[in-house]
Amino acid sequence: MRRASALSDVKSDLPAADLDHLRLPDLEALRRPFSTHRPRILILYGSLRQVSYSRLLAMEAKRLLEHFGAEVKVFDPSGLPLPDDAPVSHPKVQELRDLSAWSEGQVWVSPERHGTLTGIMKAQIDWIPLSVGAVRPTQGKTLAVMQVSGGSQSFNAVNAMRLLGRWMRMITIPNQSSVAKAWQEFDADGRMKPSSYYERVVDVCEELVKFTYLTRDISDHLTDRYSERKEAAVKGVNLKAM
Repeated sequence: MRRASALSDVKSDLPAADLDHLRLPDLEALRRPFSTHRPRILILYGSLRQVSYSRLLAMEAKRLLEHFGAEVKVFDPSGLPLPDDAPVSHPKVQELRDLSAWSEGQVWVSPERHGTLTGIMKAQIDWIPLSVGAVRPTQGKTLAVMQVSGGSQSFNAVNAMRLLGRWMRMITIPNQSSVAKAWQEFDADGRMKPSSYYERVVDVCEELVKFTYLTRDISDHLTDRYSERKEAAVKGVNLKAM
């Protein structure tokens, strides 16, 4: 009788909710043992220029991430077709999608062009599917965003990429990097010079690895949603298993 009364009280407080699909956070599910393999990080960069500062920054991030214990792969966007201008079976599209599926976290590095990320950067993101069956393959993955600018410091590109990361249901870390006058920040060997900009890049990479360790084993619980449980019940399917 007490339990029935409690359920009745909840129903009166939440009349629009379906109590069959409401779940409290599972503390045990949030405390799973950490996986022992190295965090898998994919880096995308948004320029095809011969001297590409977004590529140089991507490679600097790769070195730092590997120092922090990650396994890192960098996608070369050269040869990737425009979205919808080739079938998904195109080799570069398949390479990108396979790398995205492999990754547990990602870094997006774009120049700022016309006040936002480049078309090359956006094309890569657009080729990553929002859904496969009923599952969003990027949801629960961590994301760090960085940009380079030819002039004064700006945050337009990183802000645009944050919006895209949210749309892809990724866990975008709080920190970010924006390197102003990037042509001054790299030496003749393509290495980033010591500066406050470099220190922020170190901060971003360190934070990304920490967030990836923290969330990768519990991402299924973090992304288990009431609305999707209701939808699955109506359709009689398990959306996460598709």
